[in-house]
Amino acid sequence: MLIIGCDYHPGFQQIAFVDTDTGEAAERRLTHREEAEQFYRTLEARRVRIGMEASGHGRWFERLLNELQFELWIGVAAEIRTKRVRKQKTDRQDAQLLLKLLMEDRFPRIWVPDAENRDLRQLLWHRHRLVQMRTRIMNQLHVVALNEGVRRKKALWRPAGRSELESLVLAPWALRRRRDLLDLFDQLTPKIHDLTRALEEEVEKRPIARRLMTHPGVGPLTALAFELVIGTPERFHCGKQIASYVGLVPSEESSGDRRRLGHINKQGNSLLRFLLVEAAQVTVRSQVQWRNKFFHLAMRRGRKIAKVAMARKLAVHLYWMWRRGWDYGEFEKLGSHSGEPGNRHGVQ
Repeated sequence: MLIIGCDYHPGFQQIAFVDTDTGEAAERRLTHREEAEQFYRTLEARRVRIGMEASGHGRWFERLLNELQFELWIGVAAEIRTKRVRKQKTDRQDAQLLLKLLMEDRFPRIWVPDAENRDLRQLLWHRHRLVQMRTRIMNQLHVVALNEGVRRKKALWRPAGRSELESLVLAPWALRRRRDLLDLFDQLTPKIHDLTRALEEEVEKRPIARRLMTHPGVGPLTALAFELVIGTPERFHCGKQIASYVGLVPSEESSGDRRRLGHINKQGNSLLRFLLVEAAQVTVRSQVQWRNKFFHLAMRRGRKIAKVAMARKLAVHLYWMWRRGWDYGEFEKLGSHSGEPGNRHGVQ
């Protein structure tokens, strides 16, 4: 087998490799894409394992290795960094470190979603970014209206409010600004609607996402994002691991008797974390128990911390619903720990 440690950069990659059959070792620097693709295609008939840090801008490389049926191991960059002993850091040393971890069976390999999963994530991200762009445009149009003494809030986007906005008498450049912003708004809205329909059609094909939608406050976007990002519930042993995976647990810096907890670490998928916070607020408005818990936390710790706590609770609920195969009604009746050893009452 040929084992390769690959320090990947957008324009090139530094590799260190060893042939375990002959003991031959070497290093190379390959530019993207032609030289790197030519090198790996010469290895097509061999058994190859490649290790690299998790990074962006490498989809073409992953597709190439998948086509050649090579093993690609992707590792946690932060954990790999902790295994570096020397304070010097170069591309050669990074490649050698990756190779060493592969050879010693200490490579911190992570779960990688399949190609279909990744492509569906592009749908979620694309829609999310377009919505953000439209929101910025709407905020600017609100500013235009407020400067003329018109304050309509959401009513500004109804037919009467839109007509009033278009009828305002403005100076030449303010007029140009309003016209361009309205044109952009009219272009983005149908695109967002098309993406929303595509998202809803995809959710209809997925029984897991439909089951998660039975939870109050969870819509198609949040349910699909949760399924795609988590991948499979068997990767996690408890709800605490789910909360940690999506970055909804506090950062910690403790030593001895001193314990210090900070803000949430945000070491997870930012889109899913955002959607969980938004969905949890809808759940708070519709469920009395959630609302009581939220206001109790808000009075003690503040509204921001209370929102995050509700998002974490929602993530744990969705995890147990998925893992147990329950809809929300069954979850409420049986509880998240039903059937667990040492728990006879199904307490959540």
